[in-house]
Amino acid sequence: MNQLLLLAGVVIVACILMNRIAAKLPLPSLLLFIGLGMCFGVDGFFKIPFDDYELSEVICSVSLLFVMFYGGFGTNLKTAKPVMGKAFLLSTAGVVMTAALVGAAAHVLLGVGWMEGILIGSVIASTDAASVFNVLRSKQLSLKYNTDSLLELESGSNDPISYMMTILMISLVSGEQISVAGLLLKQILIGAACGFLIGKASVFILNQIDFGMKQGRTIFLFAAVIVGYALPSVAGGNGYLSVYLCGILIGNRFIPDKKEMVHFFDILTEIAQMVIFFLLGLLVTPSQLPEVFVPALLLCLFMLFIGRPVSVLAILKPFGASWQQIGVVSWAGLRGVASIVFSIYVVLSGIPMTYNLFNMVFVIVLLSLAVQGTLLPAVSRKLEMIDKNANVMRTFNDYQDENDISFVKIKITDNHPFAGKTLKEIEMPPGVLVVLLFRGQETMMPNGDTSLEGGDLLICAAPAFEDRENLTLYEVEIDKNHKWRDKPVNELDQKAGVLIVMVKREGSTLIPNGNTIIRQDDLLVFRRQKHAKQAHG
Repeated sequence: MNQLLLLAGVVIVACILMNRIAAKLPLPSLLLFIGLGMCFGVDGFFKIPFDDYELSEVICSVSLLFVMFYGGFGTNLKTAKPVMGKAFLLSTAGVVMTAALVGAAAHVLLGVGWMEGILIGSVIASTDAASVFNVLRSKQLSLKYNTDSLLELESGSNDPISYMMTILMISLVSGEQISVAGLLLKQILIGAACGFLIGKASVFILNQIDFGMKQGRTIFLFAAVIVGYALPSVAGGNGYLSVYLCGILIGNRFIPDKKEMVHFFDILTEIAQMVIFFLLGLLVTPSQLPEVFVPALLLCLFMLFIGRPVSVLAILKPFGASWQQIGVVSWAGLRGVASIVFSIYVVLSGIPMTYNLFNMVFVIVLLSLAVQGTLLPAVSRKLEMIDKNANVMRTFNDYQDENDISFVKIKITDNHPFAGKTLKEIEMPPGVLVVLLFRGQETMMPNGDTSLEGGDLLICAAPAFEDRENLTLYEVEIDKNHKWRDKPVNELDQKAGVLIVMVKREGSTLIPNGNTIIRQDDLLVFRRQKHAKQAHG
């Protein structure tokens, strides 16, 4: 026991140090984690014998569910909305097309049967969210035409489809008498229903219940993620689809203490990725890899230059995508941990295979990370797809500016109390500083003698508010039947301690006053203050 704990601690420290080294290298850090696992393995320096596929499947599946949840939790739907349709097609039809093409290639190039070939294709059909996110973030790749959002959404959502196809093909190759349509419908419907219900319920509970402890909401969400995977899995549904959908629903809603949740799950998924890639490196026997290197190389080259590009071309070209975008999306089809985990499912099923599938998929993932992951920045630059004016981190919901300052804007109208006054004549609250003034097309650094005019836009800085224990934000969407539709704020029947903080309308944000009219499709953001007394003047 103590030896295992010592090993775990040493490995995590080594992974962290290697992550810092990887930041200075063109290689994806996940590739180094695999290499570290191989160094500890039976053919490595430490000669640790480990071939427990069942234990590896349990550990990797649990780790993968948190990676998939965080992929959904970090997906910014507002940013991804323009590419949502294309991403959905890539993650569904694209996976099926890739699996079929790879299956045909395996049949022709490797001489395996059609069913076995499609099983191999199903295992490696999906792109890997952890690998894609790792490259996009670590290399700060901001791509034109919302391509980074497209890759994020596709890679985060296509693993459940690959998982379903793998389970389906295992059943068919095993000779089980099943209804293909029935199995797929059961997987999708139960998984989607559980993800939707658990996601909605979690948002409601997180906004309505005071857990009475500082990190209570984070602990609750941790438990909800586990339930989100286990419940549909027990019922015969797709647990990975459930947790991904659950993550999207929760991540794109206002919930208290979200910053703390982001930090927690960011650390958790980092550890999960380290564990998965190290464990897979430990599980493999490097001396056996030469036996499958040539078949793995053939399939990898086929996917890179034929299978993936054909699928991407067939889906994106009808949308008018440029050849440059098609090229980058094709190259960014990195394979990773999900494919290896799915190959373990096949090994545990006992299906006789022509080649050792785990070893072959392992080599494919190594080649994909080493070649595609390393060269993705160079390919993006060569195809002139780098967007120098964008920040890829804005694609992710978990992006946080690391500072303690908040910036607010004040629009000066002709009848504003500040109009016609100099800044030194205005009594600003202590700790608030005017840092910028926009006047027409001109940007000014104001001082005390700067006079304000109608049409000016002031940018003020103030210390950020961090203690939110008694402050809860939640939102309400105004539909055509809502009783507040077309009414001014001062006529709304609101409970004590509740305040409309902002109104989201057609992509803009309004700070309301008593005369603001509530319109259909408005999204009202409320503040509920707990355990606070009403202030009286």
